[in-house]
Amino acid sequence: MYKLLSSKISSLHSKRAPATGVGLFRIFYGLVTLQEIIFLLYFNHLIFDPIPYLDVEFPMIPFFLCLWGVIAIFIVAGYRYQLAIICNYIFWIIFVNFTPMQRDFDGGFDVFMIGAGFFLLFMPGNRAFSIDSLRYKLSTPFVHYSTYSKPTVSALAYYLPVAICLGFLYFDSAIHKMFAEHWRNGLGSWLPATQPYYVSAIDMSPLLNNELLEKTIGYTILVFQFTFIFFFSNPCLRIVYLLIGIGLHLGIALSFNIYPFGMGMLTFYTLLIPFSWWRSIGELITSKQPALTVFYDQQCPLCNRTVLTLNHFDIFKRIDFKSAQEYASAYPALASIDSKILLTDLYALDNDNRIYSGIDTYIQIFAKMGYLLPVSLVMRLPGIYQYAANKYRTIADSRTRITCSSECIVATKLPDNSLYHRIFEQFAARSPKLFAMRVSKVLIAILFLQLNSTIHYGFIYRFKLDTKQNAFSVALAQASNSLLMTSQSFLGIIPHALYLHDHFAGYDHILAITYIDQNNVERWLPFVNEQGRLLAPNWGRVHSMWANIAVTPNIDNKRLHKFIMKVTAFWGQKIDLKLDETVFHIKLKKIDAPSYWVYDQLHKNFSSPWSTIGTAKWNHGVITFDLPDNINEL
Repeated sequence: MYKLLSSKISSLHSKRAPATGVGLFRIFYGLVTLQEIIFLLYFNHLIFDPIPYLDVEFPMIPFFLCLWGVIAIFIVAGYRYQLAIICNYIFWIIFVNFTPMQRDFDGGFDVFMIGAGFFLLFMPGNRAFSIDSLRYKLSTPFVHYSTYSKPTVSALAYYLPVAICLGFLYFDSAIHKMFAEHWRNGLGSWLPATQPYYVSAIDMSPLLNNELLEKTIGYTILVFQFTFIFFFSNPCLRIVYLLIGIGLHLGIALSFNIYPFGMGMLTFYTLLIPFSWWRSIGELITSKQPALTVFYDQQCPLCNRTVLTLNHFDIFKRIDFKSAQEYASAYPALASIDSKILLTDLYALDNDNRIYSGIDTYIQIFAKMGYLLPVSLVMRLPGIYQYAANKYRTIADSRTRITCSSECIVATKLPDNSLYHRIFEQFAARSPKLFAMRVSKVLIAILFLQLNSTIHYGFIYRFKLDTKQNAFSVALAQASNSLLMTSQSFLGIIPHALYLHDHFAGYDHILAITYIDQNNVERWLPFVNEQGRLLAPNWGRVHSMWANIAVTPNIDNKRLHKFIMKVTAFWGQKIDLKLDETVFHIKLKKIDAPSYWVYDQLHKNFSSPWSTIGTAKWNHGVITFDLPDNINEL
């Protein structure tokens, strides 16, 4: 097995692939991270304050979240990528392990983002769609962009993250699913979609009410997850797994209120798109003929850097930049312009032989790029046009010109200090065999950590095996727990036992909160509505807090009181309630979570009546409850 794995790694490493998918993966990962940071900022007081707004324990949290947000923007832009992705990885670990974010507000994908962030440390994420690639070109401004070949990466940069972050995850999840009756009945996706706490604002009843369709989806998911790790790399089956996977996670993002998990998983499918598709898409969107030819002064460093920058953002390749010294004479339309005058401005020629110069050239460039047309239109506005023209003239007249030869091309070139370059290119080039052996060992180690998690939770925990029978089993259990803590904290390896039978069994009641306003009218707190749905933006990790910790099949009053306190204090402040003068009513209604198919179960749960089971009141920062001692028996 070890030799086979080394051979496979060597083969994949030698295979070149477009950097497009890896670049898009970096962008989408950064965007998912950024939206989660914005979410954390909005719910900052609910998540991090012991008592929202009343007892602020971590006043610096917003500052560090904003700092993290800047880092996420750097990741999206591909600016100083290696530093940004390292900082992002550290932020995820700190916030997940040292704040209440994970303990009480587990969003269901935090450790998954840690695992994805770990692999991004070693991926060439800045090879495509990045500011770093532009910075690299700008370091040698006299090298024309046409001399750079399209960026490629090792195929390992695609296959390794998919195999580990998706393949291992799916297989582990499928094992856990086999212990759930509703999954064995083909209703794994149906049951949570009929529970008011878990659904989004989109009514999926037309699909949920088709038993054959739901069971087909459920069994397809099981087969998909069990087989993904073994067959996703097969060229004939890759597209099948791609389409099913996108459909699965798009369905999660749209139908459930745990959309961050669905979006986080979807990011990986940019790595599963066949390489030939990226090449075909590139050929399809790239212009066959330039819409504008721009002539620039080849001996002007500023002009060369401007050309490199504009070309970098010309994603449809509609602009052709040529040296005025070398090519202007070949265009009859420019014959009437003196060669010295031609070098004083940025001249352009469109397909109708219309000539533009100065700021008009920039206006045409932005217009011809297509997606920057709004910038072109703004620059044409009176006042803005004159201001831009004056600024252009000042810069153009004060620029320097130098004579450059090949010596100045190499002198200032930026080094590539990324971990990918040092490990997958430099080290692999020096010792190909040793490289394959070491990567194989790392993969086997990660596989061992994943198996430890799967066996520990999937079998020992499920079958309630006694690990305290003798000293050896005790030591083995302790070692397993230590490995679990390490692999979870740094690699994101956890059991993926989501929405199984032990979660829904007995989940026959849900709670909501209302309040009496100044007009003595009962109103619903903007949290859980009359149907029992958690309202936006109380989704993701806030949903998890309420639906998975506060309200469970066996409600713990201590935890319930804690989260009622947090929710009333947070939303009371948000909607300007006077807490000390407001009475909150705790509502309960009965629902069903059957492991067999029931027609229109979602609407039956929606229409179930509410009853008031108690109240909560605030008095000078202290909340008191009048609730039954055992809500589970109601």
